[in-house]
Amino acid sequence: MRRFAFLLFALCPSLFAAAKPNVLLICVDDLKPLLRCYGDKIVQSPNIDRLAQRGVLFEKAFCNQAVCSPSRNALTTGLRPQTLGIYDLPTNFRQSLPDAVTLPQYFKANGYRAEGLGKIFHVGHGNVNDEASWSVPHYSPKTISYALKENNPPESTREQALFENKKEAWKLPRGAPTENAEVPDHRYGDGMIAEEAIQRLEAAKAKPEEPFFLAVGFLKPHLPFVAPKKYWDLYDPASFKLPELQKAPEGAPDFAPSSWGELRQYQDMPDKGPVTTEQAIHLIHGYHAATSYMDAQLGKVLDALDSNGFAENTIIVLWGDHGWHLGDHGMWCKHTNYEQATRIPLIVAAPGVQPGQRTQALVETVDIYPTLAELASLPAPAKRDGRSFASVLKNPGTSTRNHAIHVYPRGEGLVGRAIRTQRHRLVEWKKPGEAPESAILELYDYETDPAETKNLAAEQPQVVAELRKLLATHPEAKPQLSHKAETKKSSKQDRGAAFDKRDTNKDGQLTLEEFLVKQPDPDEAPKRFPIFDKDGNGTLSREEYIKGGNK
Repeated sequence: MRRFAFLLFALCPSLFAAAKPNVLLICVDDLKPLLRCYGDKIVQSPNIDRLAQRGVLFEKAFCNQAVCSPSRNALTTGLRPQTLGIYDLPTNFRQSLPDAVTLPQYFKANGYRAEGLGKIFHVGHGNVNDEASWSVPHYSPKTISYALKENNPPESTREQALFENKKEAWKLPRGAPTENAEVPDHRYGDGMIAEEAIQRLEAAKAKPEEPFFLAVGFLKPHLPFVAPKKYWDLYDPASFKLPELQKAPEGAPDFAPSSWGELRQYQDMPDKGPVTTEQAIHLIHGYHAATSYMDAQLGKVLDALDSNGFAENTIIVLWGDHGWHLGDHGMWCKHTNYEQATRIPLIVAAPGVQPGQRTQALVETVDIYPTLAELASLPAPAKRDGRSFASVLKNPGTSTRNHAIHVYPRGEGLVGRAIRTQRHRLVEWKKPGEAPESAILELYDYETDPAETKNLAAEQPQVVAELRKLLATHPEAKPQLSHKAETKKSSKQDRGAAFDKRDTNKDGQLTLEEFLVKQPDPDEAPKRFPIFDKDGNGTLSREEYIKGGNK
């Protein structure tokens, strides 16, 4: 019998290689669970919906931090932001862990051809791709792109420059927050990514002896909300309504909500205060159009997977990197610890997994890495925070954890660590290393208050105490990793020099625009401006700036 097996392997090794499942990892930027398969009645997402019908849909999946780079670090390293000490966009994960073996790198080391298309790692804002993770060079079109001439200034736009790591992006014009153009799908990035993915799948068919790990990172519905006209036309703007709750939760700390600085970097968006109702409805329309556009590109990739004969032996994961505030609580974008920013879509289809199932099991982004390793019959990765949920795929009524944990930082070194159970979320805000008694707390009950209208921490001390016991089972969060090349200086002389550099018109006052120049945290920096502006006149004097802080 052994001799027969040896001869069979020698004559036809592809029969043995075929036992290794392929992996198709679909990463989607800024996609919240606003999908038909998650119960929404307006959005049109037929391809994600049909993927849900061939796999298991996770109702309670959560990102580890609601911003792009740290969330993608969690996916690709299996380590939480508080383990790496990285909560910002510019810091590359290898500054914290030089010898990290990423998810695609791990599969590459185990005989897979690892290919990356589109946005997998966060590239931009000072950060770069991880070439060690791929078997062939990574492919990606421009992250920010427009089709209409009026939206394409010769010198690029501010957001384009940030994603291309160009210097002095703040000097460039703001880009349009939306675009509705009569163009084919491949005029925008996601259409190009889908076409490239189809070519890669066709090429893989010619190499049946080599299993593939194909990571496809779609760019939409990240801002700007650009999509061909036919996807805008799927929706009647009159069908959209603003969320009822237009203020932060009662009793929440002032710093906990987002000031949505990301959106404010675009044309016609206010530097402070709310958008108009007309703008809000248009943004909601744009998010839906961009989601449907991305969904159509996913459909093309799924069709190519099936037509090339990979349907029966491919693990498919669809993952959104974080949620998005779409006007709820008067907020936009991500950047908070609230439900709309942290809950994500997650669908997994795999050989041997019964299709069309749903689960209430709590899972985190860091759980995906060990799960894929187990599904591919590979050893568990050595360094990991996540737990495999492969057992949940076999039995969706089970769970591997009784809570999820995620974080978000705020100014002055605060880190909000959040525990999410089936019913509650507790957020503990404090500086890493400080006593638990110094913490500011938030508590929300999703059975009695799913919209997060009120912070219940002061009213329910017993629930807080129980959830803090869960939090105590986790290591203390690390502070943000320092940049050696960007060591912060706090002397008055250095603050004064920084003021002089920002004061471009030399009038002795900093406007908000000047204040934001080269800030390392452009999404949070606008929040500090009114704190520094002691006299409330809308500008910062030299004294206000020097005394204001360390940025």
